[in-house]
Formats: sequence, structure tokens, C-alpha cells
Amino acid sequence: MSTGARRPRGPGHGGERRAGEPAAVAVFTALADPVRRAVLDSLAREGPATVTDLAARLPITRQAVAKHLALLVDAGLIHAEAPDGRKVRYRVDIGPIREALRWLAVLANEWDDRLGALARHLGGDVGGIG
Repeated sequence: MSTGARRPRGPGHGGERRAGEPAAVAVFTALADPVRRAVLDSLAREGPATVTDLAARLPITRQAVAKHLALLVDAGLIHAEAPDGRKVRYRVDIGPIREALRWLAVLANEWDDRLGALARHLGGDVGGIG
């Protein structure tokens, strides 16, 4: 049964995808969880660490750390270094974050262009744009 509501179309709404959008979505999805943000922040501030190191730094179990690390690896935000015996250290990979920022910059520029065109059409300055 249809409610008559129209679904948005275009980039990000079932239409074509912008370059870098899948990577940006993976980054934003991974960073939506506050625990994953804390794990990533710890690695960024204090450098590479093992699951045990991170569990000692954060108020979560080793099992929870391992689960969140796996999701951050899947998003490309961190990678595991070569094992040193049984120890595996994880390190931040800034590349996906840079790609997500580039995607956001393109999106922001498109909106600036659209708002500028609207301001010109309305014949004035709308919020400093135009």
C-alpha cells in the first residue's frame, strides 16, 4: 500500500553514486559507534597496539576490542602489522578518512553551488552565499 510519498532520487538516494561514496559510507558506518571511535582515537594518539594493550586502555573486554578491531579493519581504518610471535599490533590507516573527507568536500561544494544559484535566482544574499 503506497502512502503517496516520493522517495528521494539522485546521488546517495538510489541514483548514481559519487566517486568515493562506498569508502565514505564504510568510514561513517564504522565511526558511528562510540566504542570504535574510542579504539581508533587510542590508536591514533598512542600508536600501534595489541588487543590486550587496547583492553587495558579502554573500559571494554578483550573480546569486545577484537570485535571492534575487526570492523575497523573491514572499513580500512586500521590494519594489522605482521605478527611478532603471538602478538599482532594494529595501526591506523588514514587513507580511508582522507577519501571520506574528499567525498564530503565534493558534496559541500555541490551544495554551495546550488545554494549560490538559488541566492542569485532570488536576487539577493541568502546566508552569505551568492
